[in-house]
Formats: sequence, structure tokens, C-alpha cells
Amino acid sequence: MTHRFAALLIRLILPACILAGGWYGFRQLSVPLEEEVVEPPEPTQVRSRVQPLEIGNYQVHIETHGLMSPHNQVTLSAEVTGRVIKINPEFEVGRFFSAGDILLKLDDRDYKTAIRIAEQEVRRSGTAFDLATTAQERMEQLAAQDGASLAELEAARSLLLQAENDVEVAKANLDQAERDLERTEIIAPFAGRVVTKAIGLGELITVGTSLGDVFAVDYAEVRLPVATRELRFLNLPERESDPPLEVTLRDAINPDNDAEWNGQIVRTEGMLDPNSLELFAIARIPDPFGLHRDGPVLRIGQPVSATISGENLKNVIAIPRASVRSLNQVHLIDAETKKLSTRNIDPLWSDDQFVIVRDANIRRGDYVATTMLVYAPEGAVVDIISEFETESLVSQPASGSPTP
Repeated sequence: MTHRFAALLIRLILPACILAGGWYGFRQLSVPLEEEVVEPPEPTQVRSRVQPLEIGNYQVHIETHGLMSPHNQVTLSAEVTGRVIKINPEFEVGRFFSAGDILLKLDDRDYKTAIRIAEQEVRRSGTAFDLATTAQERMEQLAAQDGASLAELEAARSLLLQAENDVEVAKANLDQAERDLERTEIIAPFAGRVVTKAIGLGELITVGTSLGDVFAVDYAEVRLPVATRELRFLNLPERESDPPLEVTLRDAINPDNDAEWNGQIVRTEGMLDPNSLELFAIARIPDPFGLHRDGPVLRIGQPVSATISGENLKNVIAIPRASVRSLNQVHLIDAETKKLSTRNIDPLWSDDQFVIVRDANIRRGDYVATTMLVYAPEGAVVDIISEFETESLVSQPASGSPTP
């Protein structure tokens, strides 16, 4: 009896204890917790060197390159046959000559003889023409008096016409002999310089024999490739009446050479290169060898770098190229709050130093970060590194590895 009562008591008390424990736990867990006051985090601060942004004008300069070449290079050749009896000392490789100089002379004795023969033929045909004229006039008189037949009159006229033709042929032969005599002297067609010399004194040359190559020295030319994207910034001359465009040339072989040559772009080739899709502009440089001016010599075949003055862009902002990140992003700093913001830009023009933009959302006086920021959260307050601090850091001896 007692055993049954104890079992029943356990079956009643145990569930009651479980219920009481659950109720107590619910009461403890349902008590609202006091909210912890979380202070806002301090703004993240970034240190950077900066450069103020200004709105102004920017002169576009197109950089290109090319090889100097003569504007007129020809091969001198003989027009008559003869033996070389005289060579001008200036007709040597590398020497200069003037327009009209006699570069070499051929033996002209045969050509002088041909002139004397032609002159005699002119006199003989002239005499025959006079006799034929007199005979024709007499025959006209006789025919008028019925003293000569019509056939005799026609014969006299025919002889006069033949004599007139003989005179013309004789004069033409004399002109040809005189021109052949002139051609025994090879005369410089322009002021130039000798590239090659192919003959020697005493050599027998024939018609068409190459005597040497020469080029003009009054001015030289250079073909300058211009990329298609740069054409809109240039006003290249397309017609003869268009004004030339200024260009400055420098030595591309020796970068330490400070010499410069001023020239003008006078025309373009009119068609794009099929491989590079570039347009070639032709620049002209007067007196490249300094014959009539003081200055360095610009040689034919010399590689040169060129700077072409292009459009002057108005109301633009020049951003240092080192400040532009990938995807044309820049870190701007508000001049008042010093807070950082990242912005995408759409460049109008770019070169080795600047990226040029026109953006109404960039205010005059704001800053652009010039330090390579690894961590640049939006809205961070920027601690601007002063120029004095920058100079101090630069003057300190380097220690450790460089910051990437």
C-alpha cells in the first residue's frame, strides 16, 4: 500500500516540478534587457598628398615621330655620248653645290663639228630657197604673158616649197646640234648635296648612263603619323590654301640633345594607313643643314620626335595622370569638409602628364589625392600631408622596403 502511494506521488510531483521550472525560466527570459548605448564610430581618417583643381584652358600637344627625308632627290644621267674631261670638285659624295653649277663636262669637239655642219646646211638651204623664190617669181611673170605653161608654173612652185622645207629641216638640225653641245655640260638643276657619284674622269659614258644621285637642300620633309583619335584636336591643312600648322622637332637618337628645329605641316597624304589607320602629315623644315642660318644640322635619314600644337581646350580641368586610378577613377577631397569621394571621369584628352576633363560636378578649389591610396572608404576624412612634411620625408634617409 505504501509502495503504491509513493509511486503515485512521484508521478504527480515530477510533472509539477517540470512545469514550475519551465514557468520560472520563461519569467526570467522574458524580462526585457536594457539596450546598450553604442557610440557612433569615429570617422576613418586617411592621409594623402593632394593637389588643388583649377578650371582653365589647356593647350593640346600631339607627340609623334618620323624620319627626315629630302623633298627632291634625283638621279643625274647623261643625255649624250662622250668622254668625261672635267669634274667639278663639288661633285663628290657629301659636298654641296649651287643651282646652275657645272658638275661635269664631256668632250664636246664632235658636237661643235656637228654645229658647223648644221650651220653650213642652213646657209646652203637658204641659198637654194632664194634661187627657188626668184625662179618662181620669174615663172609667174612669164605665165602672165603666156610665156610659160601651167605645168612649168606648178613645177616652180613645187621647187620653192621643197626649198622652204629644206630650210626648216636645216634649222631644226642646227637646233638639235646646239642642244647636244649644251648637254655635254651636266648642270645642277637646284642647290643640293651629292649622295652618290658613279663616274670618274676619262670615263666614256653613253645616253642614259647614271652619273650619281643628288638631293635638294632648300628644305627637308618628314612624314609624321597621327592617330585617328587625335585628329579632332588638329586643324591639318588639306588644301593648298589652308594655313600651315606649327611643329617642333627634336633629336630622337640622343635624348640629351636639347636642339630643336621649327617647321610647318604643309599637307597630309589624304588616306589612312591600311595597317595602323593613322594619317600621315607632311612637315617641312627649311634649310636643314644650316647653310643660311646659325644652328644645329638636321641630317637626312635622322629619326626625330615631333610636337604638334593642337586645339586649345577651354574651361577644362587638368588632373595629374598619377592621380587617375584604373577605370578612370579619381579620389576627390572636398575643400571644406576634407571628406573623400571616388568619382569616375570621362577624359577629353590625356598625355604623359595630365588627364583633361570637363565636369560640372567638380568644383574649383577641390582637391585630388595624389597619393596611391590602398584603402579609400567613401566619406573618410582626409588628413592632408603638407608640402613641408613631404619635403621632410623626402630628405630623411630611406629605411626598410619602399611602399608600393
